[in-house]
Amino acid sequence: MAITLTENAARRVRKFLGDDGQRCLRLGVTKSGCSGFSYVLDFVDAPGENDEVFLSQGVRIVVDREVLPYIDGTELDYTKEGLNEAFRFHNPKAEAWCGCGTSFSVSQNS
Repeated sequence: MAITLTENAARRVRKFLGDDGQRCLRLGVTKSGCSGFSYVLDFVDAPGENDEVFLSQGVRIVVDREVLPYIDGTELDYTKEGLNEAFRFHNPKAEAWCGCGTSFSVSQNS
């Protein structure tokens, strides 16, 4: 099981986390959108009791164990093209995406 960041994503996340090395990136999902789930990114001071912790590119990533089956193996990237910038999720568990790209679905067997 792993959640990883590309170097571009890690560089961007570090700008939000600061230099103390204590804060973490929380990656999660919420039921939303036309395909079922949407990604949620947040910054937290410490992992929670039910969290798995991953280290990628020097960034601590926390994921609640209950949602990990939906996003295990996900790589988070960051892209910037002109005035548009966004985090992009490369999730091997995702089987379908909505037309606007904001939600995804996974198989019930995942």
